[in-house]
Order: sequence, then structure tokens, then C-alpha cells
Amino acid sequence: MSLQQQVMQELKTAMKAKDTVALESLRAIKSALLLAKTDKGGGGEMTESEEIALVQKLVKQRKDSAAIYTEQGRDDLAAPELAQIAVLERFLPEQLSEAEVLKEVQEAIQSLGATSMKDMGRVMGVLSGKLGGKADGKTIANLVRQELNK
Repeated sequence: MSLQQQVMQELKTAMKAKDTVALESLRAIKSALLLAKTDKGGGGEMTESEEIALVQKLVKQRKDSAAIYTEQGRDDLAAPELAQIAVLERFLPEQLSEAEVLKEVQEAIQSLGATSMKDMGRVMGVLSGKLGGKADGKTIANLVRQELNK
């Protein structure tokens, strides 16, 4: 089942349940999907990795907003953002733990023979393709930096 079909199914359920947080989150995904499809021109189908990247982008936007609201002492505005994140994350693959990501980072560094920060781009290229959607890019980058600076 494609992401759009899943979203439409969840949207119906949320409407029946009168779940406003889920409705808002699902409508955001639906809107982003429609925009992405029309941007490409011709209404072509998106690949699964493109759909995952789109949902990750929505999650990141909400995390950034929640962090700013919390920083400014506006917990009343941060709470809905955090609730939306929980709804959006249901459409993402299961995230790897930091230990699992570290293991992948170490394997990639070893297989590429990376020794310094000059090799970070190559390592990140391999890992972003391999771990796309399963781990946050920021976490991956921090672990790569940490391992290359040893």
C-alpha cells in the first residue's frame, strides 16, 4: 500500500474519531505529497524512499518548531508540534538505535579506508544511502565525525 493510500485510510479513521491532531498531521502529509507530485510535473508516482524523505522533512520541521517554542518558554505551542511528530513517525520505518548506527558507521569507515575528516563526505554518501529513513542524518553525521576524529 502506498503512503498516499495509507494516509487516506488514516484520515478517514481520524475524521470518525474527531482526532484533530491526527487530522492536522495527516493533512500535512497529504498536502506535501500532492505538492511533490505536481512539482515533478505529470503527476508521476513517488518512490518509497522519496515518500520517506518527505515525511522525515515534515518531522524535522515540527521538531525544529517545538525546540524554538520550548526555548522561548511557549510550551503551549510546543505540545501540539510534539503530538504531530508522534502521528507522523507512524509512517516512517523503525529507527535504528544509536549503537546500531555506530556499528554501521564503523563498518563504512573500515570498508572505505577512511582515516580523516577529509573522507567524511564519502562516508556520509555511503551511509545516507544505506540508512536512509532508518536514522537521523544529524545523528549519523555526529557519529561519523566522532569516529573520524579518534
